[in-house]
Amino acid sequence: MRFLIDRCAGQLLADWLRTQGHDVVDSRELGPDPGDRALLDWAAKERRILVTIDTDFGQLIYLENLSHAGLIRLPDVPARERQLIIEDFTIALRNRTARCCHHHSERWPNQNIERSKTKLEKKF
Repeated sequence: MRFLIDRCAGQLLADWLRTQGHDVVDSRELGPDPGDRALLDWAAKERRILVTIDTDFGQLIYLENLSHAGLIRLPDVPARERQLIIEDFTIALRNRTARCCHHHSERWPNQNIERSKTKLEKKF
């Protein structure tokens, strides 16, 4: 898979994804932060899934209908937990299953996925 890792998601995640055989660009490699719109545009043009912790991308995609190749909005948790979430995601895609969210709720019982979905729906 092709990913663009936002600065806030971390270099450790980018490095780990590379070890898993994915095509990864860390946004730091592109130079100074160009801003959310430019980053989302670049990811779309390069057909890369944008991985971030930043909530602003949801507004750009869902409210302003900006083009994208995919967005993974990670919770603000330690780097190792972000890695596990992405690992679940890539496994789910490989298996073409929808069990990804179920795995998250088992690993992080304090992360109430339904509550997060409701908050997102209310916000947008």
